[in-house]
Amino acid sequence: MSLRVALGDDSYLAREGIRRALEADERIEIVATCADLEELRAAVHEIGPDVVLTDIRMPPTHTDEGIRLAEELRETHPTVGVVVLSQYAEPLYATKLLENGSDRRAYLLKERVTDHAELSRALHEVADGRSVVDPRIVETLLQARRRREESGLETLTGREQEILALIAEGWSNEAIAARLVITKRAVERHINSIFWKLELGESADVSRRVKAALLYLAGTVG
Repeated sequence: MSLRVALGDDSYLAREGIRRALEADERIEIVATCADLEELRAAVHEIGPDVVLTDIRMPPTHTDEGIRLAEELRETHPTVGVVVLSQYAEPLYATKLLENGSDRRAYLLKERVTDHAELSRALHEVADGRSVVDPRIVETLLQARRRREESGLETLTGREQEILALIAEGWSNEAIAARLVITKRAVERHINSIFWKLELGESADVSRRVKAALLYLAGTVG
């Protein structure tokens, strides 16, 4: 069965370039091509694609339409994956995309469009419920930490690494507890230990979960 993709980009040339890039993968079918947010939103409601592949900036404001649509679809179409493409490495937007869960979400730089296999892989990963973050985005987020000798990931226990992997996939504490057959309180203790070992400070739990997930993804890229 083909992976059904709705494409959103206000540039005709970009849409055509992406469409042609994906034609090489027989497992992918472009079911809609849209030039603005409203058109893309309508296509999602009407067609119900497996994945939305969208530019981060589109009419009407050319700011963060792709991010806002991804957040909206968490409520209206939770099984639809979203791959956001950006011209520039913008880690704050990547964090915003993932802050309410990284499952079925990806953030890639537009230069990845030239790598047909990489783009196809991201679409399939997201459709399968996983997440993808462009390595350059992760590198930008980690520049300050990489001045230190250790990232902290190697200090985690096997169980903590297992839980961190599930956090990176967007699992809630309740879902992790059910998956690992442990109590929610035990999950919370492990997560607090992860935050402490990764030196994530005293910021809000949502922010720390995103940072922990990005650290995990950075450590497993490639």
